[in-house]
Amino acid sequence: MSNELIKELSAPSGTGRLVIVGGGPAGLAAAAKARAEGVRDIVIVERDVRAGGILNQCVHSGFGLHMFGEELTGPEYASRLERSAEGITCLTGTTVLNITPSLGVECVSEEGIFTVNADAVILACGCRERPRGAIGIPGARCAGVYTAGTAQKLININGVMPGRRFFILGSGDIGLIMARRVILQGGGVLGVAEIMPYSSGLKRNIAQCLDDYGVPLMLSHTVTDIRAKDGRLCGITVGRVDEKLSPVPGTEIDFECDTLLLSVGLIPETELLRGAGAELDPVTGGAVVDERMMTSVNGIFCVGNMLHVHDLADYACKEAEECARFAAKYLKERGGQGASVRISCSGGVRYTVPQLLIKDMTGALSLKLRVGGVAKNVYIAAYADGEEVYSVFRRVVAPGEMEYLTLPANAAEKLRGAGVAEVRLKEKK
Repeated sequence: MSNELIKELSAPSGTGRLVIVGGGPAGLAAAAKARAEGVRDIVIVERDVRAGGILNQCVHSGFGLHMFGEELTGPEYASRLERSAEGITCLTGTTVLNITPSLGVECVSEEGIFTVNADAVILACGCRERPRGAIGIPGARCAGVYTAGTAQKLININGVMPGRRFFILGSGDIGLIMARRVILQGGGVLGVAEIMPYSSGLKRNIAQCLDDYGVPLMLSHTVTDIRAKDGRLCGITVGRVDEKLSPVPGTEIDFECDTLLLSVGLIPETELLRGAGAELDPVTGGAVVDERMMTSVNGIFCVGNMLHVHDLADYACKEAEECARFAAKYLKERGGQGASVRISCSGGVRYTVPQLLIKDMTGALSLKLRVGGVAKNVYIAAYADGEEVYSVFRRVVAPGEMEYLTLPANAAEKLRGAGVAEVRLKEKK
């Protein structure tokens, strides 16, 4: 990065500059869409040495069906997105430290500390894995315990096999995919334990990564002890849990293994949101946003896994494109927050995105949501001041699969105009 470029970016833009923090799939998709919407001054800031984000270490296929109509590996998908954003300024190896009230994006790189002045900001920083310390597994503190994403990087990027006999705690999609990857690499997977009575991963990943390879999935089980020898993991104890998620005495099973992978949830990267003063949703862990995906801070948008964890990268990219469309419109009109109504979730629905509906917005409304448990033969229903305005039937809903509720314009208008807007599950009679 040249000093001339830093000087140019540090000057007041006055051109409607859009700064996108994060060069992963959502960030790249947002940049390409913003340019297509007429934004000419776009800057991507990426802390890694290259764009692409987590896709670069996901060598398995399954990406791109919704975005490009064909199945791609992670690196292939990243390459497609990079080509779509070709020509847009991308500052790699650059970490964003803070966003000021005037939308100054404070950065640090090998060149030093500098500020990129923005007129609008899209945050697409992704999420991180929940580590061992966050779930309090008892036992030895030893080598051989990794998050699933760390093991994925070791195998796919560094060419290092971290062990031979694996056990996986948690049934998140990364853990399921790593079960298959370990087996294909010559290792053995003794089992997958999930503390909940249902899997948190996609059904297709359970079928393709566990069932096809004979890996047992132990629901309502967790790791109750970790044993070590000479500082290295040598075995674990797995036990059943009750309805309060407490271990049940007498149900323990010992496994001899040298590696434990953790796939126990993803946490949106919210440090920049907190620093900017944006309101956070305690359920998603990400920002509270309106239909434009704008946060409570005017001019700051949030998208992708930083907003809420998605099932597929394709879905995050589609969301990012929609966000970029609204960001481009904001740069032209510089609109404010506007009057809004907050969606209340109950009856089995944990959250919706967006959380806020703009009262003067028109047209159809698409809500993304997750449920708190497995339910069969239910309606996902929207209520305006207690009156049902729209519902859709589902044979099965589960926490591991995101649900979508798309309201037609007439129903959306009623929900936006309500004093109390609510989304909940309703049993089929």
